Amino acid sequence: MNWAIFLWMKRHCVDLSLINDLSRPSAVCWCPFLPATRLKIHCRLVVLQHPAEERRCLRTVPMLMQSLEAGSCVIFKGKKFPSNSQELHRSGSLYEILSSQDSVLLYPSRDAKDITEVVGEGRQRPQHLIVIDGTWDQARSIYHNSPMLKSLKQVKLSLGSASEYVIRTQPSEGCLSTLEAAAQALSILEDQPSMRQELLAPLHALCSFQLLHGAVSHQSKQFLVELDAYAKPVGKRTRKLLRQSACELRLNKDFVAPHTEYLDIDSR
Repeated sequence: MNWAIFLWMKRHCVDLSLINDLSRPSAVCWCPFLPATRLKIHCRLVVLQHPAEERRCLRTVPMLMQSLEAGSCVIFKGKKFPSNSQELHRSGSLYEILSSQDSVLLYPSRDAKDITEVVGEGRQRPQHLIVIDGTWDQARSIYHNSPMLKSLKQVKLSLGSASEYVIRTQPSEGCLSTLEAAAQALSILEDQPSMRQELLAPLHALCSFQLLHGAVSHQSKQFLVELDAYAKPVGKRTRKLLRQSACELRLNKDFVAPHTEYLDIDSR
């Protein structure tokens, strides 16, 4: 990274420890595509992140952290939440957030309601939007090992939009990255449709850079498996998950499974 990019980030108060692309040449850095002014939101975005996510090269949560007003997006790392007894008594702790009636979890459970129902006329908007960041197996494990998550109001996106994270192979049709799912949900909760595109601008830049330098657009694993064109061996468990996902999509064409990062069903 050259001094021009470094000075730009310092001038815009970018927390360098949160940027995952500092080793990339300045010509392919997505930092200049962040919103000119950090976006202010009335709710708080709470990311429950599996520890393994820190080792991934292409992550989208740092884009959220740098796009939103300081303090609006917080990350808790762990394999279950709350992770220790100390959080049970600390003011402003995750336990307090998970206990609040004004918190909602973005997770495609059977009981999840369309997020638009949460912001219907006369309804109080949630104060906390909670998302899980990790592979699908990790997210499912976090969900099942965290009883407090099951007690939360659960919401899903029902817009049927395809992922714009085209340089990543999606596990099935209708899956979104963490950034995309959070951006769409926030634009609905905040009643600001333009917010989605502002939050996705760094992702679009990242994908454009990659495509210009040899990357190719990816089809979903589900699509490739159905065409018998998926290059890697596909086990019974993977095929079963793909069939289940396909059935869900056919039953509800508008269903959107959030979080590409944690819907990677080949991850263990």
